[in-house]
Amino acid sequence: MISSESQYTKLRWICTFLGLVLYLVDVWTDIVLGMTYFIARDFVWSGLTLLFMLLGAVSTQIFSYAWYRDDMRNVLINPDGNSRISGMSKCGLTLLHLSGMGVFTRYYHLLKKGGRAVWSDNTMEEKDQRLRLFCLATDLSMLKLFETFLESAPQLLLQLYIILGHNYRSTTQYVSLVASFVNITWSIVDYRRCLRRSLTHVNEMPSGLPLTVYMLYKLLTITSHILSYTLLLVLNIYSTIAMLIIWILGTIWAFWLQTNFCTSKGLEYLYRAIVGVILAFTFFNVKGQHTRSAMSVYYVFHILVNLCTPVLLLLLRPEVKDTEFLLPVTLLIDVTTVLGILCLVVYYTLLHPRENTRQSDEVDGQYIEPRSADGLTRFLQP
Repeated sequence: MISSESQYTKLRWICTFLGLVLYLVDVWTDIVLGMTYFIARDFVWSGLTLLFMLLGAVSTQIFSYAWYRDDMRNVLINPDGNSRISGMSKCGLTLLHLSGMGVFTRYYHLLKKGGRAVWSDNTMEEKDQRLRLFCLATDLSMLKLFETFLESAPQLLLQLYIILGHNYRSTTQYVSLVASFVNITWSIVDYRRCLRRSLTHVNEMPSGLPLTVYMLYKLLTITSHILSYTLLLVLNIYSTIAMLIIWILGTIWAFWLQTNFCTSKGLEYLYRAIVGVILAFTFFNVKGQHTRSAMSVYYVFHILVNLCTPVLLLLLRPEVKDTEFLLPVTLLIDVTTVLGILCLVVYYTLLHPRENTRQSDEVDGQYIEPRSADGLTRFLQP
């Protein structure tokens, strides 16, 4: 049973609202940037910009719809077998998600119901309602994580490649870069806090220094990897094949671990493919097991890629040594790699919340069943 302390609070309501604002800003900047490229007749860049936005949106709509349908069939959530959930029929649910409004609907219902609950009297009934609302918030947190690595991270990579590789700069690009970076920051921290708070066998992540160091570890390592990928693209556009191979390896690993996250086989395959995308940018504990060896191998490979990419670029394309970006980008890769690994070591050595049972990072699978024992939370509970 999920901890009674994991309730929907006023702070969580504010975080939900801010998350919606960031989501809207990120979508708006992508649309504006895509249209700007289109007007400038840069059709390939316009298409890729909008494609990444649609990829994240479609994937999150699919999972959102599937989770609503799962809740309809769950006797603990819907004991009467009603054909409506959150005021929506099956037909309405389908139309909402086909129109791309499924995730926005989740935000609307959560903000509306959550606003009533967090400022009401603290009765036992309201406590139960707040617990259920927190579990709904964890669904949004997971959807946001998917959207971040399917849209924001690739978008950041694409725009950096356009700026560095083609010397094409605009204010809209920089706004998009900032929006994507903030979106990545927010989704990682929000997901991490929801995860630790919803697991009864681990201690909640404390605020302050531990949260700051964890956030820096993630952001610095992701930033260094995105910059390295950018230089690979500058080296040769066919470097996308190498990035595709990295995604395939991550997906194969998810298949090899036999994740058990979804209630349908097709959706499980999609989830494993998304895990492959996430692993292309950062480490993700797919099965909730001891991962010291796997994490060590991952970040050794991470360091090798980051250190070798500038050297390869200089050796294979010596003309880039005269560009204004090579030296600062190389220094930024080196600094963010070193600081990111240092933050990783400090966090897991000194600041990681300890517990008597085995520890986990981001988890699913054998520690997390697709349907929880209490029927309230989907993925953040053993």
